[in-house]
Amino acid sequence: MSLLEQWRKEAYNENLEQQKLQALWAKYFQDEKEIYIQLLQNPDEVVKGTVKELAEKYNVSILTMTGFLDGINDSLKEKNPIEEMDEDTEVQLGFDKALLYKNMVGADADWLYNLPEWEAIYSEEERKALYKEQKSSTTIVKEPKIYPNDPCPCGSGKKYKKCCGRK
Repeated sequence: MSLLEQWRKEAYNENLEQQKLQALWAKYFQDEKEIYIQLLQNPDEVVKGTVKELAEKYNVSILTMTGFLDGINDSLKEKNPIEEMDEDTEVQLGFDKALLYKNMVGADADWLYNLPEWEAIYSEEERKALYKEQKSSTTIVKEPKIYPNDPCPCGSGKKYKKCCGRK
């Protein structure tokens, strides 16, 4: 079983007592936050190593590092082979800063996108713009309904039912 399968089996275990599952996620989120604090202090450095080496570097379990790698993978400039990695797989954490910030916003991870380390990377205005860009990208905008007797939106001057709405 790959590390990712092990992580998902543990983290999404429906048979696990609710209190234990909540404790697992509380610890994971704290560990995740600590890793991001360190990464954001030098955001242009590409951290590299095996899964095991990175787990040791950030003082987390291999499965926690696997969950972290799964979470950050969409924000990386070069994706890691998370589906088939084991503890000796070489991985890297070279992330796109704007994409990472927007993905944190998209995941509603306010404990991450509100980290003070972001202040050294982006101004408040830039963070607000990234936040707004992410939120608007997931907002569904419904076009106004066109009724048969409305003027046709093509600009012909005819009623919709006599122009583009004709079947």
